[in-house]
Amino acid sequence: MQIRHQIVLFFLMSLLSACAEFNGRQPPAPVFGGQSGNDPYLGVPDSSGQAAQQPPQVIETKPLEGLNKTPEMVEIKPEFPPSAEGEIAPAQSDENTDPFGAEQPGENPAENQGLPETEPPAEQPKPDGIVKPAASLVPETPKEPEALVPLENFPPQSPAVGSLVMAANENSQGGNTDSAVAAIERAIRIEPRNATLYYKLAVLRLKQSKPRLAEDIARKAVLLAVNDNTLKKHSWLLIANARALQKNVVGANKAKAEAAKY
Repeated sequence: MQIRHQIVLFFLMSLLSACAEFNGRQPPAPVFGGQSGNDPYLGVPDSSGQAAQQPPQVIETKPLEGLNKTPEMVEIKPEFPPSAEGEIAPAQSDENTDPFGAEQPGENPAENQGLPETEPPAEQPKPDGIVKPAASLVPETPKEPEALVPLENFPPQSPAVGSLVMAANENSQGGNTDSAVAAIERAIRIEPRNATLYYKLAVLRLKQSKPRLAEDIARKAVLLAVNDNTLKKHSWLLIANARALQKNVVGANKAKAEAAKY
């Protein structure tokens, strides 16, 4: 073991002594294909002297060919359209030479003289001696609707409805229309398909100066009065009266025509 250690130490010492020769500045390795004079170890070449020795470059400029030439003047001749006189003249000459274009006496003297032809003035109608009166522009005032005669005879009612109808009649005769309307409305809640009650309510609404509401209620009476032609007729007359109060003359006439069917 000692021999081995001695051999290893000897080998290391010889290796260190061999490498000690390379310690220090050594010349660089040769470079093949490089430019001469660029040796970093020989120093940087002085470029100021070379720049001073080189002469300044002179740039010569030449003008482009053809710029100093004067442009050639080209004369442009104006083209005028053919004159109208030149076109008319041959036409006139053709007319003169045409044997069929000869002017005959008595034909269109106004053109021969160069004057425009004038038509004789039309005869104005003479006013008649009778002057018709102008139609009156004042609109006709609509006629006042005829007084409605309500229906009095009705079919018998149930006891509850009959008592309410009697109370409504008493209130209406006493001038208390609102109480009469309330009584009829209570009766309608009991019998909602009773056409007579709707007719009575429409009459009361018409007394309250509510023609639009009276017309709608009377229409319900017409729809519910299936087989009662008398009630239908008076309901249509009530509708006509309500429309007349609304200045709907056409609608009132239609309602009267419907009432005439029964």
